[in-house]
Amino acid sequence: MAIYSIFILSKSGGLIYQYDHTSIKIEVEKTFTYPLDIQLVEQNKRIVVAFGQKDGINVGHNLLAMNGIQLNGTLLDDGREVTPFLADQSNFPLCLKFGRPKLSTNEKIFLASMFYPLFAIASQLSPEIKSSGIEVLEADTFKLHCFQTLTGIKFLIVAEPKQLNVEHLLRRVYELYADFALKNPFYSLEMPIRCEQFESNLQLLLEQEKIGVNNV
Repeated sequence: MAIYSIFILSKSGGLIYQYDHTSIKIEVEKTFTYPLDIQLVEQNKRIVVAFGQKDGINVGHNLLAMNGIQLNGTLLDDGREVTPFLADQSNFPLCLKFGRPKLSTNEKIFLASMFYPLFAIASQLSPEIKSSGIEVLEADTFKLHCFQTLTGIKFLIVAEPKQLNVEHLLRRVYELYADFALKNPFYSLEMPIRCEQFESNLQLLLEQEKIGVNNV
């Protein structure tokens, strides 16, 4: 079981803090002949699998390297474009490495901003008045847990589906936020959290949670 990431969103939906605790590196390397039996497209300056997933290479994975040479986005190390290179039969066979890269800061900010309207929609769709909104979003490989404070600050934890005590952990993160961010005279509300004590105590909390200790 593992905690993957923690996000803190301001009451207006902006990302004010994010911490990656456990990362899973997914990479698959395979030799291909011409023509490719998977479809690749350019997205956000990356080469992405769009169709034909197989052998652990899934839709959404990015092309990371060719013949052991790391790619620079959509470019080869000599500056040539990857797409025309893959369209040339004379370059095959090719050993291609695919994987899921780490999200960039801008991508994390964008995804956090997308959660805010989803939370609002869930609250409005509820048949009960004063719905708490989204508390858990469940997928086959992870669960996203959300705790919203009375002031509208949202704390999100992305964890393995079988991770225990996430609700308790969310409230402990909130307590750390109150103790080390809100009480910091140099911190302004709604602004990104850059408090060393908050981050160090958060890391300590997560490590203690990993070994089954519930008190910091």
